[in-house]
Amino acid sequence: MSRAAGILALFVASWTAFAAPVRADLPAVPVLVPLTGFLALEGTSQRNGALLALRNPPAGNAVAFEVSDTATSPEIAVNALRKALRADNVVAVAASMLGTHMLAMLPVADELGVPLVTVSGTAKVTELGSPNVFRFFPGDSVVKTAQARYAVQEMGAKRPALIYQTTAYGQSGRRHLAANLTRLGAPPVLEEGLPVTVKDMLPVLAKVRAAGADLIVLHLHAPSTALIVRQAVAMGLGLPILAGSAMHQPATAALLTPAELKGVCAESGSSPVSGGSPAMDRFVADYRAAFDAEPDAFAAGQYDGIRMVVAALAAGARTAAEVRAFLAANTHDGVAMRYRSDGTGNMAHDAVIICYDGRDRTPRLVKRYRNLSGVAGLD
Repeated sequence: MSRAAGILALFVASWTAFAAPVRADLPAVPVLVPLTGFLALEGTSQRNGALLALRNPPAGNAVAFEVSDTATSPEIAVNALRKALRADNVVAVAASMLGTHMLAMLPVADELGVPLVTVSGTAKVTELGSPNVFRFFPGDSVVKTAQARYAVQEMGAKRPALIYQTTAYGQSGRRHLAANLTRLGAPPVLEEGLPVTVKDMLPVLAKVRAAGADLIVLHLHAPSTALIVRQAVAMGLGLPILAGSAMHQPATAALLTPAELKGVCAESGSSPVSGGSPAMDRFVADYRAAFDAEPDAFAAGQYDGIRMVVAALAAGARTAAEVRAFLAANTHDGVAMRYRSDGTGNMAHDAVIICYDGRDRTPRLVKRYRNLSGVAGLD
């Protein structure tokens, strides 16, 4: 844990080295993401993906940007957004992946007409009718469908136990998972919500055992995911674990030994370290060179989202309204997948399942689900 915290502190302390000078004569894309608090690991990845895209735009399409830490407070996020939007040259915002942040920021974005490009998984973010949200990570309606299908159709679960975080993100995932598992004939035998402050997972794991579950399905943030996997192994629970996207992160895997990871699977939008295409391999190499770290799906999704913003600028967009129109109407081939809006700002419609075999901390991609939303123009 201390090694991961040290790496994270280094990232947070050094972000200014990657910020371009803010110039009024350039289009600006502020980066407002959580770099401290319980979502710091995921937020750092989101920031790095945005910076990698902003630092290397096509010739003639330079972009001004700076980074602000939204921590875990909606008030801080809204204040950071209002401060950033005082400038007249903002054409889009790389916006926090934390669902409560996004829900608080959307009214401001709608008021001022600026698109928010995010990798938040909280379903409600794109259910409120805002024309200014563009999500480049598959939402819960996509990844939870894949997670439930894999649980029942591939792992043979009949009595899954569902453990989720009590945050907005966790509540959203719980709703979609429970509905999908029930629809597939395997309703959860236990549903248990955990605050992010809980460190002792033994009581909830004891409930899992008492319920006679045959699979643990997780929808937790990174620290809670690592804790529950470690403690399940330590108590000899002996049940397979199918986790949420936090488990695919190299930073989460680094908190566990390969032996503790053995047999653990997870859903995600992509898994950059698992490879899969020349474009993804180039992205991974560039990310490693820039940040001396391994990228995850949040970094890849935010990278792809900001690259689409830059593509809008390269196509002639000069205002926030023109960038918004480009994002809403066009298809973008990113490193993780092909993106296209479903009309509500959901841009990502693929999901993958990854599994660890116990030999190392690099997961294997075992299943890909394409275009689970059925959006026209992606097949």
